[in-house]
Amino acid sequence: MMRRWLRVPTMTDTIDDSAVDDDFSAGGNRSRLASWVALAIAVAMIGLIVLLVNANPDDGAPSADTPLLNKPAPEAVGELDDGTPFDLSRRKGSWVVLNFFQSDCVPCIQEHPELIEFVDQQRSLGSDGAEFYSIVFGDTRQRVEQFFDKRGGDWPVVYSEGDSIPSSFGVSLVPETWIIDPQGVVRERLISKVTADELSVRIQQWREAIG
Repeated sequence: MMRRWLRVPTMTDTIDDSAVDDDFSAGGNRSRLASWVALAIAVAMIGLIVLLVNANPDDGAPSADTPLLNKPAPEAVGELDDGTPFDLSRRKGSWVVLNFFQSDCVPCIQEHPELIEFVDQQRSLGSDGAEFYSIVFGDTRQRVEQFFDKRGGDWPVVYSEGDSIPSSFGVSLVPETWIIDPQGVVRERLISKVTADELSVRIQQWREAIG
């Protein structure tokens, strides 16, 4: 069965050109005002769309739950890149930030400049600054050394036999960043990329919270 489409009358069916001209002549100010309002709305909508399109869901690393939160950090013993031993329990008295990473991890590569900036910020605070360590996860010394030679960064890098440190913290994906207070208590676990300012602000907030 064929369908017949009904044509809906439009403004042009009932108003001739001269009437339109008369209307614009009489209400020119209102028409211009309406045009400016429509333009403003359109600009606002375009701005909103651009903001949503450019929004990065990874901006600001989310804080993730962990059974270790607000509890003493687990045993973490390894070897620094210069061959000296590392023992997290001996770092009490300082704020400690552990960043778990791999040299071929894309988010790790992307956040690396932020980590360089963060370390510089903390060093500028002298003895009040947080200690920062990169904890190697599933990687080799050669690749890690090449990573730092290429991208910079002169803070301590920690290796652990059989990835014992990542295992003790329950790390399965990188990057992850952990904040540990001067009493050796885990205060925060941040998954995904972090920024220098974000880390500095979070540490300061914890300083003020626990005194």
